[in-house]
Parts: sequence; structure tokens; C-alpha cells
Amino acid sequence: MATELDDRLTVIVGLGDTGLSCVKYFAQAGEKVKVVDSRAEPPGLAALKELYPDVEYELGGFNIETFVTAKQLVVSPGLSIRSVEIEAAKKAGVAITGDIDIFSKQVAAPIIAVTGSNGKSTVVAMLAEILRKAGKNFGLGGNLDGDNFKPALDLIAEGEKDLYLLELSSFQLETTESLGATVATILNLSADHMDRYEGIDDYHRAKQRIFTGCKQVVINRDDKGSYPLEESDATVWDFGFGRAGANGLGLLEEGGDQYLAYQLEKIVSVNELKIFGQHNISNVLAAVALAMAIDIDMNAIKAAITKFSGLPHRCQWVANIDGVDFYNDSKGTNVGATVAAVEGLGEHIPGHIVLIAGGLAKGADFAALVPAMNKWGKAVVLIGQDAVEMASYFDAEIQTYFATDMSGAARIALQQSTAGDAVLLSPACASFDMFENFQHRGFAFIKSVETLQ
Repeated sequence: MATELDDRLTVIVGLGDTGLSCVKYFAQAGEKVKVVDSRAEPPGLAALKELYPDVEYELGGFNIETFVTAKQLVVSPGLSIRSVEIEAAKKAGVAITGDIDIFSKQVAAPIIAVTGSNGKSTVVAMLAEILRKAGKNFGLGGNLDGDNFKPALDLIAEGEKDLYLLELSSFQLETTESLGATVATILNLSADHMDRYEGIDDYHRAKQRIFTGCKQVVINRDDKGSYPLEESDATVWDFGFGRAGANGLGLLEEGGDQYLAYQLEKIVSVNELKIFGQHNISNVLAAVALAMAIDIDMNAIKAAITKFSGLPHRCQWVANIDGVDFYNDSKGTNVGATVAAVEGLGEHIPGHIVLIAGGLAKGADFAALVPAMNKWGKAVVLIGQDAVEMASYFDAEIQTYFATDMSGAARIALQQSTAGDAVLLSPACASFDMFENFQHRGFAFIKSVETLQ
């Protein structure tokens, strides 16, 4: 039998860093919570026991009674809101929310919100550099990794900010009702997480939630998945590779050089950028558009984008061995990201690419990778659970090899390379079959390369 409303607890579904940040937020508000996790030993358990010994928790499975009798469920992004237990809670009238939804309702400062299948961490990191150059006091969090990682609710304890910059995943947006961002963007859309969604349209609808209640929209002219599906009064900015129109960012050709430009006004030469590839030019244009939407001084924009050298595990140069360059793009966890990496690197080097790929396919279709490898590649070395499935996509002209670990993959890749070639780790797959996360996979690659020298 359900308890009385006043006795019902907020139930945090999923621990980890996000779940722990939710516990902290509610504890500071003086509200009782319960944590549930299907894992027997979830990340963050030791911290929960130490910092919040009075908080109840249920581990190793889900008790549906806990879900249907809750006051509200705060669902971590790693869990699908379509699970049996969460669906049952919905039917029972239990509110379903997430940390981003809670955060957006608590802060008064403007929010800049960035999502997309690829490039969002790079755009957010670049925009953060722009904001630093402009002297802004801002909060940075959401779906970021590495040194920039911080759950959104942890930002509230940092005090008042001029604005907040959030990288958001489709998983986080699923539980976000009305973000109300000052400016929001979907950078691009390609198939990802197809093991969680019914198809790309379903995935697209989740991404579209970033636009709910937003005041300004930044769209990618070269990707229809970037456009809002519903009409609104929001101010529209756009970016793309062609010549820009009103309120647009694009490229201008002059004297054999290419320039990033706002309308017909040159900003910087493409040659002044420290990151390469068409996908990164698109990322820079997006960051500039977002900065201009919030009135950042152009001098700060120029200073930041010409010094930005990229993020770890994203086409990161590792070493040169016998004239062969090794690049770590472990963040290439879907097909679109790997295609962009192959094309960007292929245009940048004199030789060909030997690609190291594979892992958990997440229901992906690897067909889009074939033309890029036919043009720029010479061999593929495959690792991980779905290596054989992935191999079936490639044409006979592309030599395919298999390795049982990263060390073996790096060794085979070097054997198949000659001076001027590049070995590129860009898996087009998730990492969890062999590694803790994409960072762990990237470091394993770097260590493997070091042993070849």
C-alpha cells in the first residue's frame, strides 16, 4: 500500500557522480532521499556511505514498489526512462525528472546549452576559453569529461555566476521538461545510441528538447538535424561551410585563403587555427555563433579560437615512429565521429590511414565509414566484441586485421604503415567491452604506442 504523500521520498535512480550530486543537492535542501541502483557496487557508493550515512539505498536490482510509491524519481542519464519500473511509476502519477531539469529551475543566470552527436565537448571547451578571455564568471558542467567534468547541480554551490555553459546528452534531455536556455544548439545529428532508441527519429526527438523555452537558436546550415522541429519566436543564428547570410557564420575565400566570417566580415584565417579538419572548422564556427549570441567581444573570440589546440582523445597527436604519426581519437564512439576523423586527418597527411576501430557497436550501421576509408584508408585493425560484425562492412580493397588487445592492434597498425601514413584510433564504438570508458581506451592506446618506440 502506498504511503501518504507527505511521507513519500524523492528516489534517486542510479548513483555514480550524477546521482551523488543529486544526493548532495537534496541533503543541503533538508529533503530526505533514497538511492536505488541495479548494480550491487555502483560508483560513488563509498562516498555515499561516508558523506551521507543516513541516506537509505537499495542496490543489486530494482524494487518496483519503491518506484511507484515515490514522490518523484530523479533519473540519472545512464538509465532509460522506458524501463519497466519507471514506466510503472509514470502510470502511478510519480513525477519523473533529472538533474538538468532541476538545475534549470533553480538558477537565474543565462544558460548556454550545447548538444549534438559529435563535437559538443570541443565546442563547449572552445566556448569556455572564449568566456575566460572575455572575463566572464561562468559555471561549466553537464556531460563533459576529464578535468571539465562537473555535474550541473554541483555548480549551484559555487555561488552566483554571470552565466552557465552546459554540454547536454540526449539522455539528460529525456528528463528535461523546459530548459529555457538563453541560447541552445544541436550541432549535428547522426545515428548514435541506437541500442537505447527506437531509431534516429526517436533519438532526434530527445535532442530537440534542448530548444524548449529557449530565447535564441544556433543551427547548422549543413545539417537538417540541427533545425528546430517546432516554430518559435526565438532569434536564429546559423553557421555552415558556405557563404553566410544575415545573422550567419561561414567561410569566405580571398587570395587563395579561407577565412571564418560573420556575414561578409572576416574573423580569422583558417590557417590560424591549431585544430584541423572540416569537422573542426564547423566546431569553431558554432562556438563563434554561440559567443556572438551572448554579445561576447570579437577580440576575445579571436584570441581564444586561434589558441585552442583541441581536447585529449580527439584526434590527439601521440607520436611519430619511423615517419608514421599516431593519433588518439578514442572519443570517436560513433560512426559519424569516426568518419569526420578519417576525413579530417586524411586531408591533413601525405599518406594513408590505418584505422584501429571496434568495441561495442550499439546497434550502429557502419556503411557510412566505408567510402571514407576507401578514399583515405589502406587498412583496418579491429578489436572488441563486435569486430567481426564491423569487418563485414568493409570492401576487399581495405585490408582487415584483428587484434585481441590494444597493444596488438598498435603493433599490427605500425606493420601495415609506411612513412607519411597515420595510425588513427577512432573506434566508432563504445568502449565498455574492454575498457572502463573512452579515456581508459585512449590511455591504453598511448601506452601501447610508447612500447613501439
